[in-house]
Amino acid sequence: MEILALVLMGALAGTLAGLLGIGGGALIVPVLVIVFEMQGMDRSIIMQTALGTSLATIFFTAVSSVLAHHRRSAVQWEIVRRITPGIVIGGLLGAAIADALPSRTLQIIFVVFMAIIAVQFGFGIMAATASRTLPGPMGMSVAGTVIGTAASLFGVGGGSMSVPFMTWCSVPVRQAIATSAAIGMPVALAATVGYVVAGFGDPRLPPWSIGYVALPAFLGVVVASMLAAPLGARLAHRLPEIVLRRTFAVFVTILGLRMLWGLL
Repeated sequence: MEILALVLMGALAGTLAGLLGIGGGALIVPVLVIVFEMQGMDRSIIMQTALGTSLATIFFTAVSSVLAHHRRSAVQWEIVRRITPGIVIGGLLGAAIADALPSRTLQIIFVVFMAIIAVQFGFGIMAATASRTLPGPMGMSVAGTVIGTAASLFGVGGGSMSVPFMTWCSVPVRQAIATSAAIGMPVALAATVGYVVAGFGDPRLPPWSIGYVALPAFLGVVVASMLAAPLGARLAHRLPEIVLRRTFAVFVTILGLRMLWGLL
């Protein structure tokens, strides 16, 4: 059942990565928390391990999704280049903050984040109204650092923040989704390195872990998500998104309530 849950969430996360430009961490993290609790992992490191493992999977999901979007010439690589330095700084910073916080505090923060995501997707307010152009180098660095820090702290690819940011800056929504998937690669890579370093050698970690990345869970999710990501990318160019957005919002709400129940 644990393996099945990881594979199903990986497949759904991969589809969402291609369709909406998000890494799927809002689904992967709570499922990992539930699985780790069932396995009897030390509760003081459950959230950090779920975040680190989620981000490691998101890198591979993003690669698969980006390849599919790139074939349609939808990725604006100049935006990726400009925002990546801030993304890397933010990814490392977020991992350091997560390592310093108690696992319970991280879970509370994550439940709040999930509630925001559920409202954002469920009511169709993901895309901001275009009102300006992309900022200069300093503005892009600040935006990248904020997005990278939040993405690392929440174990996600950052699409729920980078897509609205780009559409607000007049990037067409389909290009924003594709470019967000590409931005997810440096986010996930930098944050994963941070979580590996932060947790390296911790005796509370289960076997087959590299820092806060649990390899068995990582493999179960990443294989399914990479296979499903191209499907999401195809759907993004063919189908309306409202049904999948609302389905995603329902899943996030249910998993958020389950995490909240575990904190009571």
